[in-house]
Amino acid sequence: RYKEKMERLKKLKEEKEQLQQRVVQKMSRRLQADQTKWKTMACRRTVQQLKDSVCGCRSQLRSDSELLLRSQEERHGLQRRAGRHQDKLERIERHRRRLGDLLERRGRELEARLAQLAALRREHAAELTTHIFPMKEERQGNRDPADPAADSDPALSSTTVSELAEARRTTYLSGRWIWDDQNGETSISISGPPVVLPSNGELSAYYSWVEERSSSQGPELDHINPAHTVSAALCYITQLVTILSHILDVNLPKRLCNSEFCGENLNRYRFTRALSKLNTNILHLCFSQQHVDIEKLHPHHTLRNIMFLVAPDNSNLGR
Repeated sequence: RYKEKMERLKKLKEEKEQLQQRVVQKMSRRLQADQTKWKTMACRRTVQQLKDSVCGCRSQLRSDSELLLRSQEERHGLQRRAGRHQDKLERIERHRRRLGDLLERRGRELEARLAQLAALRREHAAELTTHIFPMKEERQGNRDPADPAADSDPALSSTTVSELAEARRTTYLSGRWIWDDQNGETSISISGPPVVLPSNGELSAYYSWVEERSSSQGPELDHINPAHTVSAALCYITQLVTILSHILDVNLPKRLCNSEFCGENLNRYRFTRALSKLNTNILHLCFSQQHVDIEKLHPHHTLRNIMFLVAPDNSNLGR
């Protein structure tokens, strides 16, 4: 009986092993099928990814192609535009050369016209200062050149002549007779010898005489009145400066009428103010002409500054 059980156990073991082998065989086929299925699914996913990649590459290729076409069109447009700009640049360069030639020709014509205008201005200024307002600088000596007694009557003694000359060199100011000689200083006449101004610009005799006439009861000595001479000279100078400003086409900085010095006697303030305006206008005229040496100018030398301005030896007046 034990033997039967042992045989039965052995038989069961053999059946178990056979069953296990059959199960392993069936499971191996199923495992292979699953592996094949997973491989197929992986290949399908790979294929799908490749298809998606191909589609993406194709769309990118299309967009790149379109961008390339647009870039080529823009490049062609820029090339055409650059060609038009080059043509325009050449036309502008030709126009610039024509304008340069025209400007050079007009500049030469302008220089010639300005030279003619300057010559005409110098001619007018020379005529003005020669025939209408002649100016001459003289040195005052011990003998009075305006004294007619020295030449009219040879019978007069030297004492009488010297006394007359001394009388003409004195002026009654501030209640006393003062010596009016310039001690060898030069004087400048305008429009004739009677109208003379000292070259150093010292014109205090004008308002001194006016103040004396208004404050004292001195003798009437109109024949030696310095105010009349100074007024006449300054009136002539004002007219000369006004005409020169029109000839030279220069606007004067100070407005001064010709009759400023020709009316009633001016007090010290009005006289110095009008004289300052006149000197300012004269200096402005001198500064407007490049040939005038500013080192020679003086703000108080009225007639001397005008003589430097209209000197006949300069060829740059009126430029």
